[in-house]
Amino acid sequence: MSNRLTQIATRTGDDGTTGLGDGNRVSKDSQRVHAMGDVDELNSQLGVLLAEPLPDDVRELLGVIQHELFNLGGELSIPGYELLKTAAVIRLDEALAHYNEQLPRLKEFILPAGTRSAALAHVARTVARRAERAVVALAAGEAVRDEPRHYLNRLSDLLFVLARVLNRANLDGLGGDDVYWKSERLQRQDTAE
Repeated sequence: MSNRLTQIATRTGDDGTTGLGDGNRVSKDSQRVHAMGDVDELNSQLGVLLAEPLPDDVRELLGVIQHELFNLGGELSIPGYELLKTAAVIRLDEALAHYNEQLPRLKEFILPAGTRSAALAHVARTVARRAERAVVALAAGEAVRDEPRHYLNRLSDLLFVLARVLNRANLDGLGGDDVYWKSERLQRQDTAE
């Protein structure tokens, strides 16, 4: 990974291929490129979330996660290379425990809604799940370490929890609670009581 970008418009991808970090060229429709693209999209979505007012601790955590996602993307771009460390997965587990303990237990499903920052965290969560599926699909045909899959799985859980935290943060005067799903069964149950 010692090469640095010096020219962006190289036109080398005009034939439908792209270069990996190890110098090999693959189809832009390969499973590896799909996984790399989904991780890149997730990182970009976190950049959008970081443009919002956020609690300082959440902002700091998301900044660390962006760097780790860049490492994950780098690892995917170089088959057989290790950049994402097990410590990154452990850090997400610790953050999950920390933020989860502040929240009331869920008794109902919630909708991906609420404050703008919470809604953006939910969008990032869904992109994380897609990136995880792409890594699983890649691993079905090529060797991929467990850490990228574990990381994306934990990250999607963390983003769900952070969305709940952000709904309560009230940084923009709109905070409060999660938006609960009103199922027909629950509505019938409520009217029967």
